[in-house]
Amino acid sequence: MNFFFILNGKALKNIALILVAAFFTAWFLYMENITQVPVFSAKDAPKAVYRGEKDVALTFNIGWGDEKAEPIIDTLKKENVKSATFFLSGSWAERHPDIVSSIIKDGYEIGSLGYNYEDYTELDDARIAKDITKAQEVFKKLNVKEVKLLRAPTGHFDVRTLKIAKRYGYTVVHWSLDSKDWQNPGIRAIVSNVNKTQKGDIVLLHASDSAKQTAKALPLIMQDLHHKGLKLVTVSEMIANGEARSNEIR
Repeated sequence: MNFFFILNGKALKNIALILVAAFFTAWFLYMENITQVPVFSAKDAPKAVYRGEKDVALTFNIGWGDEKAEPIIDTLKKENVKSATFFLSGSWAERHPDIVSSIIKDGYEIGSLGYNYEDYTELDDARIAKDITKAQEVFKKLNVKEVKLLRAPTGHFDVRTLKIAKRYGYTVVHWSLDSKDWQNPGIRAIVSNVNKTQKGDIVLLHASDSAKQTAKALPLIMQDLHHKGLKLVTVSEMIANGEARSNEIR
């Protein structure tokens, strides 16, 4: 038995219109993606930056420990890295004022990682605000000026976090490339992960004691970035040089 599909002129016209509309929609989205700086946000809500248009930002989270931060800072200096952003938890900064001073003295940027290492999506608004402001007070006492960047401690956030952060004058910063150094997968694996870096990437690294291999991986990482001709900037410099695109966060 044979089956025949019969399309009249009207049906063909409708299909053609759908295909044309789909083509232009895809083209518009493609052009939008390659010309603007991606950010997380809900419509008409504050934004959370996760990459830029050009250059590269190395970011280091520090939440605990007193052994790995200084070797990593020393390695950055030896590699002549003049721009990097350190996201510090308030509780760690409170216990290590000398290292905080060293970060500032060496010209690196400081952002906030909140006070305690808690998942903001699991906290109510009051507790999120308390964690942010408690860290804010620590930085003030340590004479850390103009801390304007905030990274959600666990990397998890929602639109409530964005709104509360904005209320206290912060921009939430995520990342576009995870080195996975916190997993201690081996120096070669960390280098391989970061070697995927392209213009505009915000790279996640760690300087907590859990990151046992990061300091040794950094010289190799810097060789690759230098070979690619990529310029290192702070997150603030990256934000200042870009525009924003919105992706909905709920």
